[in-house]
This record gives sequence, structure tokens and C-alpha cells, in this order.
Amino acid sequence: MLNAQAAPLEIDATGKGLLGMSPEVFLRDYWQKQPLLIRNAFPDFVSPIEPEDLAGLACEDGVLARLIEHDKTKDAWAVRHGPFAEEDFPGMPDHDWTLLVQDVDKWDVDVRALLAQFDFLPRWRIDDIMISFAARGGSVGAHVDQYDVFLLQAQGQRHWQIDAGANPPQGFRHDVELKLLREFHPSHDWVLQPGDMLYLPPGVPHHGVAVDACLTISVGMRAPAAAELLGDYVDTLAADAPDALRYTDADLGLPADPNEIDAAAIQRVHAALQQLQMDDPDRFGDWFGEFITTYRSAVLPVAADHPPSLDVTEQALAEGACLLRHPWSRMAWRRSHRADATHALLYAGGVSYPLAPADAQQLAAADVVDASLHAGLSDAGRNAVMALLAAGHYQLVEEDAE
Repeated sequence: MLNAQAAPLEIDATGKGLLGMSPEVFLRDYWQKQPLLIRNAFPDFVSPIEPEDLAGLACEDGVLARLIEHDKTKDAWAVRHGPFAEEDFPGMPDHDWTLLVQDVDKWDVDVRALLAQFDFLPRWRIDDIMISFAARGGSVGAHVDQYDVFLLQAQGQRHWQIDAGANPPQGFRHDVELKLLREFHPSHDWVLQPGDMLYLPPGVPHHGVAVDACLTISVGMRAPAAAELLGDYVDTLAADAPDALRYTDADLGLPADPNEIDAAAIQRVHAALQQLQMDDPDRFGDWFGEFITTYRSAVLPVAADHPPSLDVTEQALAEGACLLRHPWSRMAWRRSHRADATHALLYAGGVSYPLAPADAQQLAAADVVDASLHAGLSDAGRNAVMALLAAGHYQLVEEDAE
């Protein structure tokens, strides 16, 4: 997959934007092809979160957090899962441990704002922003991810090593809870400063160690495994399948051996399963749209007990209120292949809403719906907003609310 000779693995982005090149060049030469260290991707970067805030978040119920400690003398690793108690952190040593917190973009609006910098990628491909705090020497070991990730240094320094060679060994150790590589042969190593960013495509072994106490922001992509896609696809097919679709053998002849499953029977089984395929591209598209907008851990916004009426909502919007999208809400849209070229579908949290393309496009992009945006929607678009509000994807926020 990697072609380390095709383009440089390190560039300075000073004065050249986030990627140090146009998004088109990045996607052509690097995306899912080879790693790239981007010096000064975020010049004069100031972290949107402090280590104390991250530790506080790791103490909250519902937050996915891990604490990883490494005993270097024994090369032993210990993993603890949150939520943690506030008194857990003051007693930690000043070296060789890492706190990792996932989905920080769902909990912190300033962290979430970083996602706007990655609009050169489909938003539905972005999974979450994970942030790690590492004490001096802290690490999670040499490992490999099966998804694209951007590693932005937020505070302190981290020493990164990667293996950009062809066909690197990817066998795991069996003596630790983490999926750590048995062998790791780095081909490149760098020390990242705040504002530097390392892009890694899937399958690149890497190892990061904190030079001093540091924060690292990881923007990870969602790349469902084929088995995950197939499992959900089959479940959808099975749920929608009419009971009348069955194995049939109207062409049955006298069997040579009544105990044998012969080739003709296997062909009929294949034909029975073929009946369940989604030959309609819109049906297939609906399945994927609903699948990809359902969060990977099935976290969904909570439906409102008493959602405001359309009249109340429109009056509030006219007075300066807005509809703020729930941070756990995932949305995407798709044009329909049906004969009606004006038809599209908005997907939100695994539910589809038929709309005109302009409405679907605006709502999929809108973290905030104000009076102006709302007035520009069609009747169907405004009805969809009310359905999304009732489902918890939006919250009505008054003008003077923080």
C-alpha cells in the first residue's frame, strides 16, 4: 500500500495552509497511500483543552477513557478503564503513563471546532477526536491502526517512530491486553512540537513516546470492517425479507442418494440467498446511509419528552433563538437514483428523511439552524427539522443562553 518514494514524508506547512499543499494534491499523493509529517500545520497552536480538563472529563460517567501504565523494567503493561475518581490522578507518577479519552469532540465545543479544518474529507468518514495526555515516557506501545488518523501535537513534545517499509510485520503480542506489535522496525523518527501533525494511513506501524508531559489530539476516521458492514447488511436483509422467500426445488429430480447434498441443491441455496440482494441502488444507499450515521457504540441523542411545536419553534427563532445540533448526532445526505431528480434523503442517527437536495444538503451541514436558514427551507425541510428536534438531534437554545 505504501509508496514511500512517491512524495516526501516530511514538509513544512508554514504559510501554505493546514496540509502544506492543496487538498487535491494531498488526496492524490498521500491519502491512504503514505504517511506525512506536516511541520507547522497549525502555527502557534494553542490547545483547546488543558490536561486538567481532560482528567476531569475522564471522571465523568459515559465517557470512554483508558489509563495505560508501562513498567519498563519488566516491559509490562497495565490498562484501567474509566470513569476514574478525581483522587486517582494526583497520586500518579511523573513518568510512563498515558490517559486516553475518546469522543472529546462530543463533550467539548472548542475541540469540536477543530473538525472544520478537515472539511476536505467527507464528514461522515470522521469518527471522533481522541485526546491523550502522557507523562514523560508515557506511551501506548508500538501498534497499528486500520483507519486513517491525524496526530496533532497540542502541548509538549512527543517522539514518533513509524515503519514506512513495504509489508511490515504486524503480529501481536499475546502477553498484554493491548494489541501491541511483537516486532517493530522503525524507518523514520521525529520529535513533534505543538502545531506539528502526523498523518498515518491504515496499516502503518507507529510508536509514540512523550518526551515531556504532553497532549496529543488524534482525529480518527471511521473505516468499518467488511465483517461489520456484512453483519449489518445481512441483519437488514433478514429483517426486511418476506416469509414467502424460501428455498424451493420445483425442478427436483429423483435423487441418486437421498442422503447427499448434491450440486443442484447447493445452486438452489445460492438462488434463495440471491433473492435477498439489494439490487435497487436506492435501497442499498438507504441501508448504508442509515448504517454510517449510527454512531459506532450505538450512542444516540435522546428524544425530547415534550418537543416544542412548530409555532413555538418559529417564534423562538424569530426572536433570536437557534437550534443547536446535538454533538452525538451524525448526519449525511444522498441523492436518489429515482426518476424524480429533485429527490434526496437526509440520514440522521440511522433514520432517513426524504427531502429536496437543497434542504438535505443544508441540514446535513448545519450545526446550527437559525431563523434565516429555517426560512429558506421548503415545507418538507421544516417538517424534517421538527422531526429531528423531536428525536433529539437539535435542541432549542434561547438567544441569551451560553
